[in-house]
Amino acid sequence: MKQLFASVLVLLFAVSLHAQGEPKGLEVNDKAPVFIAKDQEGKSVSLSEQLKKGPVVLVFYRGQWCPYCNRYLKSLEDSLSLVTQKGATLIAVSPEKPESIAQTIEKTKATYPILFDEGLQIMKSYDVTFAVDEKTIERYKGYGIDFIKTNGETNGARLPVPAVYVINKEGMIIYRHFDKNYTRRPPVAEILRQL
Repeated sequence: MKQLFASVLVLLFAVSLHAQGEPKGLEVNDKAPVFIAKDQEGKSVSLSEQLKKGPVVLVFYRGQWCPYCNRYLKSLEDSLSLVTQKGATLIAVSPEKPESIAQTIEKTKATYPILFDEGLQIMKSYDVTFAVDEKTIERYKGYGIDFIKTNGETNGARLPVPAVYVINKEGMIIYRHFDKNYTRRPPVAEILRQL
């Protein structure tokens, strides 16, 4: 039953992406757009400042309501010491409001920065965001998921394609995982190989 539910949701998002114009995501060798945003503790996190310390693993996720996102963020937390041993910083970005991010942290025990992308400025600059169509919005409401409530009016019913970028100290993207099928995420070992 869970697999059927997941398959239906994957299909709905594929249809939604097609209907709304597909984001392409930035490519390897692109310059990573810099940003400053607030993390779960209200601290400003600057990509430029983090890159002075070493490479950055940048993860875009859909929300605390997504079991695939939660599993992936938890696996990143479980491997965080392996990332930091390589001199890298891990940052996650979500369209969700801070109170929803708090639920993500509760579910995943994440200790790395999780940023609320107010106005979707970061997601737009990395070309990972898309508008969820009305039919999908209504269907998800039937499952108790209200994008406007969790994302707020400024972000509305927009989501990112789950994506992972590794950015080197020079600010260049050296690795990209961009998959419109939100059930597929790169293994931590693959990310570690890029650092």
